[in-house]
Amino acid sequence: MIEIKNLTKTFDKLTAIDNLSLDIYDGSVLGLVGSNGSGKSTLLRTLAGVYTPDSGEIKISGVNILENSFIKGECFFIPDFPFFYNNSTINNSAFLYRRIYPNWSEDEFKRLCQIFPIDPKAKIINMSKGMQRQASLILALSTCPKYLFLDEIFDGLDPVMRFALKKILIENVSKRDMSVIIASHNLRELEDLCDCVCLLHLGKLVVQRDIDSLRTEYRKVQIAFSQPPLENDLFKNINVVNVWRNGNIFNLTIKGTEEDFMPKLNALNPAYISAMPLTLEEIFISEMGESGYDIGNIIQ
Repeated sequence: MIEIKNLTKTFDKLTAIDNLSLDIYDGSVLGLVGSNGSGKSTLLRTLAGVYTPDSGEIKISGVNILENSFIKGECFFIPDFPFFYNNSTINNSAFLYRRIYPNWSEDEFKRLCQIFPIDPKAKIINMSKGMQRQASLILALSTCPKYLFLDEIFDGLDPVMRFALKKILIENVSKRDMSVIIASHNLRELEDLCDCVCLLHLGKLVVQRDIDSLRTEYRKVQIAFSQPPLENDLFKNINVVNVWRNGNIFNLTIKGTEEDFMPKLNALNPAYISAMPLTLEEIFISEMGESGYDIGNIIQ
């Protein structure tokens, strides 16, 4: 289990992480999402021990991670721009990792080299962005980490490799109770992979929920009327997050259950009404809008 308590990290006058508290359970996949500059990458780097917190603490398996080589040996972090030396290959990098990571698996290394179509003798620095990602994944997963931290890992991967990666991650979580934290702007990739999502904005935690319960909390509703409604505040008794109107048709984003809001909408005598769950991307836009980060404030 990862326990983050009152974590703060600043850079000069910028507060990247602001008094953040968060628990991440073993065997779970957490999607870390948020606005640009929300602190996602800083949080991953702090979890990996790259950054030292200014205040607060991080415990992994009940132990403070600072200067703890055993715990760090059970973690692996792939940053958004993986670093390799000019002469690094998968083979010579594996030679080093075998001696650093106590859980290194030679069988897993050979299996992953067959899955990802990369020459293990080729210089990684000469590879494409997507192939560098694949090289990083081969090395990371071969260490059999207990905790895997991934920053924009889907960026540069083609659809086949994205599917393969998700399948491999799910296998590792199931077989070894591995915990995965993925920071990504690609919410559609996270939607069918993560158990839970954590939304950050300006270094603060906006919401942490399991995806299934988050989906049931919002609905997008299309409602149409035979005649234009005369009331200006038509939906005043309903928790409407967003409204877009086109003539007699209203498209609503509503926070709440259908059992709660559908009787109120039906009482308005609409000609047509339909409710559907939101995608994770739509939920993100709605939650960020409630935090003051929406398109209406950006484009005026």
